[in-house]
Amino acid sequence: MDRNFRFGVVGESIRSGAELALTARRAEDLGYDALVLRDHFVTEPFGAQLAPMVALASAASGTSTLRLGTMVLANDYRHPVMLAKEAATLDHLSGGRFELGIGAGWLREEYEAAGMPFDQPGARVGRLEESLRILRSLLAGQKTTFAGEHYRVEGLTVFPEPVRRPPIVVGAGSRRMLGLGGRYADTVGVLPRALPDGTISDEITERLPETIARKVGWVREAAEAADGRDVELSMMVTPTFGPDPRRTAARVAVLRGWGASSTELVLDMPSQFVGPPEHIAEQMITRRDRYGFTYYQIPDSVMEEFAPVIPLLTG
Repeated sequence: MDRNFRFGVVGESIRSGAELALTARRAEDLGYDALVLRDHFVTEPFGAQLAPMVALASAASGTSTLRLGTMVLANDYRHPVMLAKEAATLDHLSGGRFELGIGAGWLREEYEAAGMPFDQPGARVGRLEESLRILRSLLAGQKTTFAGEHYRVEGLTVFPEPVRRPPIVVGAGSRRMLGLGGRYADTVGVLPRALPDGTISDEITERLPETIARKVGWVREAAEAADGRDVELSMMVTPTFGPDPRRTAARVAVLRGWGASSTELVLDMPSQFVGPPEHIAEQMITRRDRYGFTYYQIPDSVMEEFAPVIPLLTG
């Protein structure tokens, strides 16, 4: 049975408490399911950001149905025990509306600015795997003992005890990361792969149908091996609106530096949605059938323009 669609707003242009409150209330009024915040303390690549956990607690007080999430926290910035405590508290304060998104960390510039060692990918991913195991246990209300290469926990429980474990979201682009998502996460955000130099790949091949299908396959393979878990598939997208899908796709191809000759590729990219709202809704249904994606996060800069798509898919 197909999952229902969900839509989130990425609050990446929020710079103040007033903007946060306005965006959260407006997203709820427009029918979005969630507001998610990024986790960066340098201005690149998305501009200055509010601290996500504190900001989401504030957003919770001004909304009633909107879910609140991180997309995604860098695991290396917080010890998993302290993160579990904050996540349990935020879930409690929001009435069970928090979704914990987490990844391995990827932005070398940020690590270096803070004086943190930017370890090899294997070490960062290894720490994330241990964190996920600790977080799942603590947030399920279990007394947790864990001894790993990176973390050690001795008989801890978390307070406040969650009514139910908050959903865990893993953002992933590589095979190992996607496998972790399939094994431990409730939702996997499929991303372009992070590069060893501390950037995200902008290669067009990372966005082509065969690449996305392969990544989805890795998630499902891992989920099936982990007792056949049912994992929601997610993606961050920036829809581009226009009356003619082909002309709109050509515009996107040129703006992204792929060239007008890549128009057909853009039309078929799972991460690109172009045209009028009705066409974008049809694209999303087609891609749910083909890949399984049902949860999309939209930048706050286009949340008003995208809003007419929501009732076409959730009504």
